[in-house]
This record gives sequence, structure tokens and C-alpha cells, in this order.
Amino acid sequence: MTGFEYLLLKLSARISLTAIALALWGLALLGALAGWWDAQWRWIVYLIFTLLALWALKRWTHAVRERFVRESAFPQILKRRLRDTYPNLSPKDCELVERGLRQFFVACLRSHGNFVAVPSKAVDTLWHTFTQMGTAYEDWCRDALGFVPEYAPAMALGKKAHNNDGLRRTWYWSCKDESIRPRTPSRLPLLFALDAKLAIPDGFHYLPGTAADGRKPRPGSNTTQHLGTSFCDLGYSGNAEDFGGCESHPDKSRHSDGDGNDDGESDGGGDMGNGD
Repeated sequence: MTGFEYLLLKLSARISLTAIALALWGLALLGALAGWWDAQWRWIVYLIFTLLALWALKRWTHAVRERFVRESAFPQILKRRLRDTYPNLSPKDCELVERGLRQFFVACLRSHGNFVAVPSKAVDTLWHTFTQMGTAYEDWCRDALGFVPEYAPAMALGKKAHNNDGLRRTWYWSCKDESIRPRTPSRLPLLFALDAKLAIPDGFHYLPGTAADGRKPRPGSNTTQHLGTSFCDLGYSGNAEDFGGCESHPDKSRHSDGDGNDDGESDGGGDMGNGD
């Protein structure tokens, strides 16, 4: 990341360039109406240039933020606390959980400030530890996301529409991140496969699934297996039609590659499709 890109992250989280541009144009128009100066035809050219520049800067900032989420170093204490909580995890397992946390933050970024819920207890352990770091966590979030996301413990689909839509957004963007079809998944994105893969006690276990699979415990286990297809199931409260508003968002076309290739490999962990 270049110095200018790092500066862009710092400034964009604390200064609204759009608000500044609108204020300057409002002042220009007010001055013209008050007779302080004459409006000129070339203002139209300047206005078009301003709009294009703001649009390009917004897209660039989003791309830089996503790269920052994927590549920035997390505090090492996160992995130590994770192994304190789950002593059976290996260093490689902890790396996988960290990748899951990054995938969760990518979903937060792509959801543009809407609530996003975490579906993995292992990832929740890292996230909760991170939130306890006060200013360091808040500064990281503002640089990476432009806001500090609402924290909530790991959860599965239930009765609350707010929580369900938060999980739907996580599911949708995690699937898009790994080129998986959100409505008809052939495998699981990393974030939803971790708890079963790592045998997290009382974790949330998922299958790609169809309605015919049901939500039954594995033989010899009390752990309920949840289905990826449940996130577009109208039987759960909230907005199931477009995954909590994800498909109606204007940025959706930028991440639509998942609709054409649901078997593609990705950085997120395509080898974990069954959560086993």
C-alpha cells in the first residue's frame, strides 16, 4: 500500500469529500444568486468533472479498504486468546480462523454500514478480543471500513429479523467472495465452515444443503446442522428475498462473478465445503 493510499484511508474515514464538494458548489450557486459573481457555462464542465472525480475516488477508496482488510496485520494477542479458549487448535487452525475474520470484515465493508452478524464461534472469539482493544480497534475499523461495526455474539437464524438479515448479508457476501451461488450453494464459504471443520464446542455447523436435508444432528452428536439454503428461506423473519437488501444494492454488479461459477476455487477455503 502506497503512502497516498494510506493517507486516503485516514482522510476518508474522518472527512466527507462529498460533503465538502456539495458545500463549495452550494456556495458558488448562492454567490451567483446574490450577485457576487456571474454564473458561467463552463461551470457545467466543472460540475461534471467534480462528480466523476468523486465517483472514481469512492471506488478507489473502497478497493483500497478491501485490500487493507485482507492484508493488514492483526494483533498477535488475537490468536493467543483464541488458543486460550480452544487449546486444541493448531497454529494453522488459528490462521484459518483469522482468514475467516477477514472474510467477515469484507462482508461488513460490502454491506455499507448495515448490520452484519458473525456465524462462527471461533471467529467471534477473535472479533470479541479485537473489540476489547478500545482505540486501536476503532482506528482499525475506521481505516478499513469507514465505520465501527455493531458487535453481537455469534448466532444462527432465529426469530429476530434484524439478526437474520445480518446473517443473510454475511452469507451473501461470503459466497460472493468465493464465487459460490448464494441460493444454490455447492459448498460452504470459509466463514460458515470453520466451526465444524475445527470441531469448535457448541459451534454452528453448516451444510450447503437443501430443504430436503432438514436440520438434524449428526449421528452421535447433539450439534444441529444448519443449512446454507436457509438464508433465502421465507420461513425465517426478515428480508429473505434479496439477502437483507444485498441484491438490491447498487454495488451488487461489482461482485456478481459468483453467479456464474459456483465451483470456483478461492482464497477463502474452498476445500472446506462440507464443514467436515
